[in-house]
Amino acid sequence: MGDTVAPQTRSDEELLGAGTPVDVRSRYVGSWSRGFEVAEVVGDTYRVRRLSDGRVLPSEFSFEDVRVQSPKKSGLWWY
Repeated sequence: MGDTVAPQTRSDEELLGAGTPVDVRSRYVGSWSRGFEVAEVVGDTYRVRRLSDGRVLPSEFSFEDVRVQSPKKSGLWWY
């Protein structure tokens, strides 16, 4: 049969804690969006909060779809 890939897990040291500013990958186009923070870790997923209005999004995000917020590149007009 075919090989299966085990879901990626993170060790406790690698988990992002609540309040960590993060970028979230869009499920529609695959680009990264700013303006979120980790609300909580649920098993092997993250719940994220939108900073603009403080709402926790109803979907959970896999570890691959959440990254520590990249630094904003000041002085560049497209950022």
